[in-house]
Amino acid sequence: MEVRDTAIEGPKIIVPRIFRDGRGYFCETYNEARYRAVGIDAVFAQDNESLSSKGVIRGLHWQAAPHAQAKLVRVIRGAVWDVAVDIRRGSPTFGRHIAMELSAANGLQLYIPHGFAHGFVVLEDDTLFSYKCDALYCPASERGIRFDDPALGIALPDLGVSLIRSERDRRLPLLSEIDPWQAD
Repeated sequence: MEVRDTAIEGPKIIVPRIFRDGRGYFCETYNEARYRAVGIDAVFAQDNESLSSKGVIRGLHWQAAPHAQAKLVRVIRGAVWDVAVDIRRGSPTFGRHIAMELSAANGLQLYIPHGFAHGFVVLEDDTLFSYKCDALYCPASERGIRFDDPALGIALPDLGVSLIRSERDRRLPLLSEIDPWQAD
């Protein structure tokens, strides 16, 4: 596998080795020893997946300490525009984000460490999104910020369809309205 740094310190793009032939493909999606060797030392405790239609927005979410979650995300079927926003206390890149396409076709994974809000916009119908978390889900620690906060400047691809957000995500606060220290 190949590991690439991003424009913000912390998140990493993982390019797994994919072996394709006439039968399909084989890919190792996680190997603790290999990930530790490249500095990803999270011990994953929970796997999640979501199935969404084109235009669905999920996020931007995180869990506050002591239940903060690092995530290893990938797309099994379809494609998403994946976004991670730096909300780390004192970070020189606080409020900045990285965004990239993750798809079944490109096979890329994104490692998102503690201190980042995360979300995605679904680019294709029937997209299956999968992620590992290093802490269990804790409803009392759920936090989020709005994807459309002008201060974040997240440019979304033009999908030609109406965007779909949950009522909860529509009511999330702006970045300026949250206490970012909850992410630590």
